[in-house]
Amino acid sequence: MSTEGVDKGRRRFLTAATSVVGAVGAGYAITPFVMSMMPSARAQAAGAPVEADVSKLEPGQMMTVEWRGKPVWIVRRTEQNLQDLPSLDELLLDPTSDGSNQQPEYAKNPFRTREDRKDYAVLVGICTHLGCSPTYRPDIGAADLGGAEWKGGFFCPCHGSKFDLAGRVFSGVPAPKNLEVPPYMFLSETRILVGDDGGAA
Repeated sequence: MSTEGVDKGRRRFLTAATSVVGAVGAGYAITPFVMSMMPSARAQAAGAPVEADVSKLEPGQMMTVEWRGKPVWIVRRTEQNLQDLPSLDELLLDPTSDGSNQQPEYAKNPFRTREDRKDYAVLVGICTHLGCSPTYRPDIGAADLGGAEWKGGFFCPCHGSKFDLAGRVFSGVPAPKNLEVPPYMFLSETRILVGDDGGAA
Protein backbone atom coordinates (compact mmCIF):
# COMPACT_ATOMS: atom_id res chain seq x y z
CA MET A 1 0.00 0.00 0.00
CA SER A 2 1.39 3.34 -1.01
CA THR A 3 1.65 6.09 1.60
CA GLU A 4 2.44 8.76 -0.92
CA GLY A 5 0.40 11.89 -0.48
CA VAL A 6 -0.57 11.15 3.14
CA ASP A 7 -0.49 14.26 5.32
CA LYS A 8 1.16 12.96 8.50
CA GLY A 9 0.59 16.24 10.31
CA ARG A 10 -3.13 16.05 9.63
CA ARG A 11 -3.23 12.45 10.77
CA ARG A 12 -1.53 13.35 14.08
CA PHE A 13 -3.96 16.24 14.56
CA LEU A 14 -6.99 14.01 13.94
CA THR A 15 -5.63 11.33 16.30
CA ALA A 16 -5.01 13.90 19.05
CA ALA A 17 -8.40 15.55 18.52
CA THR A 18 -10.18 12.19 18.69
CA SER A 19 -8.32 11.31 21.91
CA VAL A 20 -9.27 14.63 23.54
CA VAL A 21 -12.93 14.30 22.53
CA GLY A 22 -12.94 10.71 23.87
CA ALA A 23 -11.42 11.78 27.20
CA VAL A 24 -13.95 14.61 27.59
CA GLY A 25 -16.79 12.21 26.75
CA ALA A 26 -15.53 9.69 29.30
CA GLY A 27 -15.37 12.48 31.90
CA TYR A 28 -18.97 13.45 31.22
CA ALA A 29 -20.02 9.80 31.39
CA ILE A 30 -18.49 9.07 34.81
CA THR A 31 -19.35 12.42 36.44
CA PRO A 32 -22.91 11.36 37.43
CA PHE A 33 -21.55 8.20 39.08
CA VAL A 34 -18.94 10.12 41.07
CA MET A 35 -21.47 12.81 42.07
CA SER A 36 -23.93 10.16 43.24
CA MET A 37 -21.37 9.02 45.81
CA MET A 38 -20.91 12.52 47.23
CA PRO A 39 -23.25 13.70 50.02
CA SER A 40 -25.85 16.23 48.94
CA ALA A 41 -25.64 19.87 50.01
CA ARG A 42 -28.61 19.21 52.27
CA ALA A 43 -26.87 16.24 53.89
CA GLN A 44 -23.69 18.27 54.36
CA ALA A 45 -25.67 21.11 55.92
CA ALA A 46 -27.48 18.72 58.26
CA GLY A 47 -24.20 17.63 59.81
CA ALA A 48 -22.42 20.97 59.65
CA PRO A 49 -21.40 22.68 62.89
CA VAL A 50 -23.73 25.40 64.15
CA GLU A 51 -22.69 28.71 65.70
CA ALA A 52 -24.62 30.11 68.65
CA ASP A 53 -24.45 33.67 69.95
CA VAL A 54 -24.81 33.52 73.74
CA SER A 55 -24.15 37.23 74.38
CA LYS A 56 -27.73 37.83 75.55
CA LEU A 57 -28.08 34.63 77.58
CA GLU A 58 -28.47 35.58 81.25
CA PRO A 59 -27.55 33.24 84.15
CA GLY A 60 -30.42 30.79 84.59
CA GLN A 61 -31.58 31.03 80.98
CA MET A 62 -31.53 28.44 78.20
CA MET A 63 -31.49 28.69 74.42
CA THR A 64 -31.94 25.98 71.78
CA VAL A 65 -30.12 25.51 68.48
CA GLU A 66 -30.55 22.72 65.96
CA TRP A 67 -27.65 20.47 65.02
CA ARG A 68 -28.01 17.34 62.87
CA GLY A 69 -31.77 17.61 63.24
CA LYS A 70 -31.55 17.48 67.05
CA PRO A 71 -32.29 20.19 69.60
CA VAL A 72 -29.14 21.27 71.44
CA TRP A 73 -29.63 23.19 74.67
CA ILE A 74 -27.19 25.81 75.83
CA VAL A 75 -27.81 26.66 79.48
CA ARG A 76 -26.03 29.41 81.32
CA ARG A 77 -25.89 28.15 84.88
CA THR A 78 -25.87 30.41 87.92
CA GLU A 79 -23.22 30.33 90.64
CA GLN A 80 -25.80 28.62 92.86
CA ASN A 81 -26.35 25.95 90.19
CA LEU A 82 -22.63 25.24 90.05
CA GLN A 83 -22.43 24.97 93.84
CA ASP A 84 -25.44 22.63 93.95
CA LEU A 85 -24.25 20.12 91.33
CA PRO A 86 -21.76 18.19 93.53
CA SER A 87 -24.38 17.80 96.26
CA LEU A 88 -26.55 15.67 93.94
CA ASP A 89 -24.07 12.84 93.36
CA GLU A 90 -25.79 10.36 95.70
CA LEU A 91 -29.10 10.81 93.85
CA LEU A 92 -27.66 10.16 90.40
CA LEU A 93 -27.20 6.98 88.39
CA ASP A 94 -23.84 7.95 86.85
CA PRO A 95 -22.57 11.12 88.56
CA THR A 96 -19.03 10.86 87.16
CA SER A 97 -20.12 9.90 83.63
CA ASP A 98 -18.15 6.66 83.77
CA GLY A 99 -20.96 4.41 82.55
CA SER A 100 -21.33 5.75 79.05
CA ASN A 101 -19.67 7.57 76.20
CA GLN A 102 -22.27 10.35 76.22
CA GLN A 103 -19.70 13.14 76.21
CA PRO A 104 -16.26 14.06 74.85
CA GLU A 105 -13.32 13.44 77.20
CA TYR A 106 -13.02 17.14 78.08
CA ALA A 107 -16.60 17.06 79.42
CA LYS A 108 -16.10 13.98 81.59
CA ASN A 109 -16.29 15.87 84.87
CA PRO A 110 -19.06 16.69 87.39
CA PHE A 111 -20.11 19.76 85.37
CA ARG A 112 -19.92 17.89 82.03
CA THR A 113 -18.45 20.91 80.30
CA ARG A 114 -15.13 22.49 79.42
CA GLU A 115 -13.18 23.23 82.59
CA ASP A 116 -12.62 26.90 81.71
CA ARG A 117 -16.34 27.61 81.06
CA LYS A 118 -18.31 25.69 83.70
CA ASP A 119 -21.16 28.18 83.61
CA TYR A 120 -22.31 26.92 80.18
CA ALA A 121 -23.86 23.47 79.74
CA VAL A 122 -24.23 22.23 76.16
CA LEU A 123 -26.56 19.21 75.91
CA VAL A 124 -28.51 17.32 73.26
CA GLY A 125 -32.13 17.81 74.33
CA ILE A 126 -33.30 14.24 73.75
CA CYS A 127 -34.17 11.88 76.60
CA THR A 128 -32.02 8.74 76.60
CA HIS A 129 -35.07 6.58 77.37
CA LEU A 130 -37.30 6.77 74.29
CA GLY A 131 -36.25 9.99 72.59
CA CYS A 132 -38.77 12.50 73.98
CA SER A 133 -37.64 16.07 74.59
CA PRO A 134 -37.51 16.94 78.31
CA THR A 135 -38.60 20.33 79.61
CA TYR A 136 -36.30 22.82 81.28
CA ARG A 137 -37.19 23.12 84.96
CA PRO A 138 -34.73 25.52 86.61
CA ASP A 139 -37.03 26.13 89.61
CA ILE A 140 -35.18 24.99 92.74
CA GLY A 141 -37.24 22.98 95.23
CA ALA A 142 -40.12 22.22 92.82
CA ALA A 143 -42.61 20.17 94.86
CA ASP A 144 -43.63 17.97 91.92
CA LEU A 145 -40.00 17.01 91.24
CA GLY A 146 -38.77 16.05 94.70
CA GLY A 147 -38.96 19.21 96.76
CA ALA A 148 -35.71 20.13 98.49
CA GLU A 149 -33.76 17.53 96.50
CA TRP A 150 -34.58 19.27 93.22
CA LYS A 151 -31.86 21.80 92.38
CA GLY A 152 -33.09 22.55 88.88
CA GLY A 153 -32.70 20.48 85.75
CA PHE A 154 -34.74 18.73 83.08
CA PHE A 155 -37.89 16.66 83.41
CA CYS A 156 -39.16 14.32 80.71
CA PRO A 157 -42.97 14.37 80.78
CA CYS A 158 -43.25 11.20 78.66
CA HIS A 159 -42.13 8.73 81.35
CA GLY A 160 -40.86 10.82 84.26
CA SER A 161 -37.09 10.76 83.77
CA LYS A 162 -35.16 13.52 85.53
CA PHE A 163 -31.76 15.04 84.78
CA ASP A 164 -29.77 17.66 86.69
CA LEU A 165 -28.36 20.85 85.16
CA ALA A 166 -25.32 18.92 83.93
CA GLY A 167 -27.58 16.47 82.10
CA ARG A 168 -26.83 13.66 84.58
CA VAL A 169 -29.70 11.22 85.03
CA PHE A 170 -31.27 10.57 88.43
CA SER A 171 -31.43 7.02 89.80
CA GLY A 172 -34.73 5.14 89.67
CA VAL A 173 -36.07 6.70 86.46
CA PRO A 174 -36.58 5.02 83.06
CA ALA A 175 -33.70 6.81 81.28
CA PRO A 176 -30.58 4.60 81.43
CA LYS A 177 -27.93 7.20 80.58
CA ASN A 178 -26.98 10.83 80.99
CA LEU A 179 -27.94 13.30 78.28
CA GLU A 180 -25.46 13.54 75.44
CA VAL A 181 -22.90 16.34 75.34
CA PRO A 182 -22.09 17.11 71.68
CA PRO A 183 -18.63 18.19 70.58
CA TYR A 184 -18.34 21.95 70.94
CA MET A 185 -15.90 24.78 71.49
CA PHE A 186 -15.91 28.48 72.26
CA LEU A 187 -14.99 30.70 69.34
CA SER A 188 -15.01 33.77 71.59
CA GLU A 189 -16.46 34.89 74.91
CA THR A 190 -19.92 35.00 73.37
CA ARG A 191 -19.90 32.48 70.52
CA ILE A 192 -20.13 28.70 70.75
CA LEU A 193 -19.60 26.29 67.87
CA VAL A 194 -21.70 23.13 68.29
CA GLY A 195 -20.63 20.06 66.33
CA ASP A 196 -16.90 20.76 66.21
CA ASP A 197 -14.36 20.88 68.99
CA GLY A 198 -11.25 21.49 66.93
CA GLY A 199 -10.19 17.86 67.26
CA ALA A 200 -9.96 18.00 71.05
CA ALA A 201 -9.78 14.61 72.72
